[in-house]
Amino acid sequence: MGSILVCDDERSICELLDIALRRDGHKVETVTSGEAARRKIESALFDVIVTDIKMPNVDGVEVLRYAHQVSPDSAVILMTAVDDYEAAVQAVKAGGATDYIRKSPGLVDEVKLGIARALEKVSLSRQNFALRRDANTRNSLDNIVGVSPALDKLKQTIRAVASTQSTILVYGESGTGKELVARAVHTCSPRATEGFVSVNCGAFPETLLESELFGYVKGAFTGANQNKRGLFEVADQGTIFLDEISEMTPPMQVKLLRVLQERSVRPVGGTSEIPVDVRVIAATNRDLDKQVAEGTFREDLYYRLSVIPIRVPALRERREDIGLLANHFMKKYAPAAGKSIHSVDKASLDALCGYDWPGNVRQLENTIERAVALEPGSELRVEIPAERPKARAVAAGAETAFSIPSGSVLPEGINMENYVAQIERSLLQSALGQTHGVQVKAAEILGISYRSFRHLMKKYEL
Repeated sequence: MGSILVCDDERSICELLDIALRRDGHKVETVTSGEAARRKIESALFDVIVTDIKMPNVDGVEVLRYAHQVSPDSAVILMTAVDDYEAAVQAVKAGGATDYIRKSPGLVDEVKLGIARALEKVSLSRQNFALRRDANTRNSLDNIVGVSPALDKLKQTIRAVASTQSTILVYGESGTGKELVARAVHTCSPRATEGFVSVNCGAFPETLLESELFGYVKGAFTGANQNKRGLFEVADQGTIFLDEISEMTPPMQVKLLRVLQERSVRPVGGTSEIPVDVRVIAATNRDLDKQVAEGTFREDLYYRLSVIPIRVPALRERREDIGLLANHFMKKYAPAAGKSIHSVDKASLDALCGYDWPGNVRQLENTIERAVALEPGSELRVEIPAERPKARAVAAGAETAFSIPSGSVLPEGINMENYVAQIERSLLQSALGQTHGVQVKAAEILGISYRSFRHLMKKYEL
């Protein structure tokens, strides 16, 4: 079913189509002038716009042009009488209109059929958009490499929950493959033929995240020059993956909770709700129970998200898989690098299996990729990453470097703001050095959100 706008200067036709289309389950709005249609298009997102061509002042072709400019995702169907039939044909040939319908005694049936065709095209367009986002990273259970008991249990859980419609919370340390698990759930589910849309909640400021998730209408904010569908609507009938859900601000948490409860979204600046049928999978590497206790994450949202919790084990908990993963990544990167590497050196394998991998599978993959790039021979020799101090040790060390001994006398005229800035800048540089410039990891080390980290980076011009 879709969201339909009907525009005709004959009120009786609007009423007739309104009754008929609502009976079919569509959400329908009607207007009796082209000016009113343009105002509606500005304030709401419609799947299909059905408009008469011949109307006073602003005619149907003008409505078509305006819709194409402001709401390009909307399909437009023109209703024509005999004398403006040629204009409708030209509009379709020019690519602006989706279809045209002659006014006749069978108008209602023709409009229903035209809307059905238009909605099918809209659905295919959304699926293609979602699939393009996902084209390079389609995954299934076969892509979760390993034979350890911990991984076998994880795969069993995925198979068991995939057929349900319940919301899932995937949690585990950074780098364990939480998105891979989410994709596997989607691929094993009845929604597999629909889109999988992934969004990192920590990578957007609050206002931008809202417009990304829920869409916006023209004029909602500076730069909103046309209507845009949000990712929830793009993922309709499919799955949306909300990574780093713990980074979502309290106001956004309230809005997400409402979407989960109502199963509908309201675009930024819009006035109407858009129903969505989406399976939500969220992920975090933080302790949400602790955040709930601290009041930084809503308890009601937490329970909504964690209907089915799935824990992804750390790599050190499944050491049996390290060798398999090392060979998997070697086979992945060697051909791309133009190398004829056939195996991993045994001494290297032993060392890999004995290492704790604080960065988990992601760190192992990066290590193998680097080793492949540097390997001149046919057998891969891997250098184990140097041991690094824990985050709190780094923080403690930085704190010590700038601490003032108790009872000491401060210099006269000390600038506290500059002194604190010096500490913050040094902490940022230390964290970046430890993570080789990986900002997301550096933010985790400092115990702050990626958003805050980026703000400080900009503040200190690093």
